[in-house]
Amino acid sequence: MIGRKLGGRYEILERIGGGGMALVYKGHDLLLNRKVAVKVLRQQYVHDEEFIRRFRREAQAAASLSHPNVVSIYDVGQEDDVHYIVMEYIEGKTLNDLIKEKAPLQVEDAVHYASQIADALDHAHHNEIIHRDIKPHNILIGKNGRVKVTDFGIARAATSSTITQTGSVVGSVHYFSPEHAKGTNTGEKSDLYSLGIVMYQMLTARLPFLGESPISVALKHLQEDVEEPRKVNPLIPQSVENIILKAMRKKPEERYQSAKSMMLDLDTCLNPERRNEAKIAFWDSEGMDEERTLVMPAIRADQIASYTPDDEDEEPEKPVWREEPAPAKKKGWIKPVVWIVILLIVLGFMWYMVGVVKNMFAIETVEVPNVENKPLTEAQAQLTAAHLGYTVEYDEDSKLDKDIVIQQNPKGLRLNVGTKVTLTVSKGVKKIKMDNYAGQSLKDVKLKLQALGIKDEQITITQETSDNTPDIILKQSPLAGDEFELDKAAIAFTVSKAKETFKMPDLTNLTEAEAKAQITKSNLKLAANGITREKSYKVAKGKVITQFPYTKDQDVSAGAEISLVISDGLPDDAGQMTVSIPVKPTTDGKDSEFKIIVSDAQYDNFEYKTEKVSKPQNLDVKVIVSPEKKAVILIKEGDTLVNSITRTYQDYLDQKNGKASPTPPPSSTPKGQNTGPAIPVGGTAGGQGQTGGTASKPPAGGTN
Repeated sequence: MIGRKLGGRYEILERIGGGGMALVYKGHDLLLNRKVAVKVLRQQYVHDEEFIRRFRREAQAAASLSHPNVVSIYDVGQEDDVHYIVMEYIEGKTLNDLIKEKAPLQVEDAVHYASQIADALDHAHHNEIIHRDIKPHNILIGKNGRVKVTDFGIARAATSSTITQTGSVVGSVHYFSPEHAKGTNTGEKSDLYSLGIVMYQMLTARLPFLGESPISVALKHLQEDVEEPRKVNPLIPQSVENIILKAMRKKPEERYQSAKSMMLDLDTCLNPERRNEAKIAFWDSEGMDEERTLVMPAIRADQIASYTPDDEDEEPEKPVWREEPAPAKKKGWIKPVVWIVILLIVLGFMWYMVGVVKNMFAIETVEVPNVENKPLTEAQAQLTAAHLGYTVEYDEDSKLDKDIVIQQNPKGLRLNVGTKVTLTVSKGVKKIKMDNYAGQSLKDVKLKLQALGIKDEQITITQETSDNTPDIILKQSPLAGDEFELDKAAIAFTVSKAKETFKMPDLTNLTEAEAKAQITKSNLKLAANGITREKSYKVAKGKVITQFPYTKDQDVSAGAEISLVISDGLPDDAGQMTVSIPVKPTTDGKDSEFKIIVSDAQYDNFEYKTEKVSKPQNLDVKVIVSPEKKAVILIKEGDTLVNSITRTYQDYLDQKNGKASPTPPPSSTPKGQNTGPAIPVGGTAGGQGQTGGTASKPPAGGTN
């Protein structure tokens, strides 16, 4: 049934209980998006018209009631051979479970629960419904402490004439009323008797009548007096004991006349002035019975002679005595003896024939063996040996081993030969088939396994270096297609781990030999055909212009292949020029320091050289120009720009063709006045100017 949708609306989620007639499941109302309880008639009764009528009667009886202490009925229906009732779902436990956990209960709690049950019964009786099966199993206690009465499966209208069905009494024998046990009419007071037993059990943790068989228990309801509750639990107030004793009187007329009167008594029984009230006493009708058997002294002859009736007007007749002749002695005893013998023979023959006929029509009964917690085959063999039949129902939610009997119904009773016993059997722990997770992300696979109910601690991870993306499953255990139990699952995955990485060294501006040595030292590989050569203004011939696919400080793993671009010198159209720059000191005979800064096709803001001069002279500066890039030379004395010189590619062509280049005037720019391009001082091309009149060695590609 789990997962089935009844009426296209009620999805069955899990089994939460069951009785002799039906099973109860937790469900979800897809239309109204709420939890419901779905009661389903057992399969062995779907073709039994009596049980179907009783099942429908429960729905009709409960649906006619609307009370906060009665479980509400939402829907009733039939789908194929499934008969079901949809009712209110109560979050909580049954009173029977509460009694097992905490009995004896606190007096205040027991009285509170009993008062709510009485209120529900008062409403039912007001609507002419007799429950007839009040017991802790049919009382639900919500989390908020509210009592809900359920299971009107054997309820009847108050005018019904009998409670017997095919010669047997319907109900729970430990909570029978005496009239219920006798099979006579039951009314409102029978429910109150059952409520009294429920109160007795709540406050004493035991039932008032126990026996070896249901029949012996029923006879005790009829014949034996109940042990007073306060003898079992002295903490029970006298006022509460009085309520229990009055509710459990054998004669209905001595009980409460209605559920409402019992509820009113419950509402005040814990008041201080009532707790220690006098013990209740009941009128003994036997004292007024004139026909009862009495023990009397024998009447003497003198009492007879002296007796004179007071109420008669006439005197009694005096007896007349007459002497009769003595009869002749005869053997008169022979004839009576003969007739007595004949009569005894006839009676014995009749007794024998009655026994024969009785045996012909008697139905043999046998004791039902207890087969719970036994293998199904053994249970079937025992039931067959006892001449009983069986039907098997499987429970998919049980955690017992496969084919173990979880529950039997009925048990502990005598049944007619051939009667079927219902066996609820475990289907075994549900097994899950392992899927193939190789090649999938570990994160995604964990989410899938968690959805199946597998916990993280049941999964073992081993990492293995691989060329795959990290955290990809390479191997698995169990293998794809293997089955395993959810609670015992032990899953192992081998997942890919990224290779260890390190920072890529900078190979630019190294010579080809130096770059190859660094690649080998770093446990890297030079790719096949991994060297290409290009002309370059910026990088000297034979040095590395760029490296790929890994640049400086990128993460790279051992064995990665590297490609290099090597400078092949200046392009063919590069123009190399020497510019003579006149300088003179501020004061003749004293040193002035001049700084030369070059920006051309090769450098950007390169401190070419620093010179100290004490007399006017010319300083030679080598520059490289291209069709797209001119050369700009800045001359600074200290931090003051004193001159700037520009050479273009046209100047180079003119010089190459023999045309004289213009000579710059010495220190033509006044100190403190900036002319020419606004280029910041400071080289970035890998060299620093030297002092003392020696020019920096230019690392340019133009120095061949």
